[in-house]
Amino acid sequence: MNQKTHGRILPVLAALLASSALIGCSGGSEAPQAVAKTENQSPLQVLEMPRTAAPEDARVYFINVQDADIVASPLTLQFGAENITIATAGSYEPATGHHHLLIDADLPPLNQVFPSDDNHVHFGGGQLETTVELEPGTHTLQLLLGDGHHVPHEPPVMSEKITITVE
Repeated sequence: MNQKTHGRILPVLAALLASSALIGCSGGSEAPQAVAKTENQSPLQVLEMPRTAAPEDARVYFINVQDADIVASPLTLQFGAENITIATAGSYEPATGHHHLLIDADLPPLNQVFPSDDNHVHFGGGQLETTVELEPGTHTLQLLLGDGHHVPHEPPVMSEKITITVE
C-alpha cells in the first residue's frame, strides 16, 4: 500500500472505529451507514448516525435577539431551552443535548454529525451564551440542539431561523 492510499484509508478507518465506539457507549444497536462525502467534510460527517429521541415539547430559542433586530458587533447571544436539559457533549442521559449555532447557513443533514466551521459552531461544554463578531450587513442565525454524538435529535430541536442586521 503506498503512502497516498494509506493516507486516505486511515481517516475512514478512524471514523468507523470512532462511530463504533460512540454507538457502543450509547447502547444503540443501529450501525452508522456511509453516505456520499463532499469536500471539507470529516469522515464522521459522512456517516448516517442513529438519532436520539427528544421530548415532543422541547424547544430552543435566542433569549436576547429576535427576528429583524438591528444589532452591533460584537454580539453576545444567549441561548434558551425548555423541556430539555442542556448538558455537555458526550452526555447520553435521556432528554439532554447541547447547542449548535448556525450562522448564515442552512440546516445540515439531520442524520449526520453536525459540521464544525465558521458557520456551524459547537457548544459541547453546555454553554448558554457566546459572543460573535459579524461583518456589517444582514445575517441569519439558528440554534440546533445535538445529542452526545453531535447529531440532531428526533424530532429535531431547533429555533426559528432569524435574520438580523449588523450596523
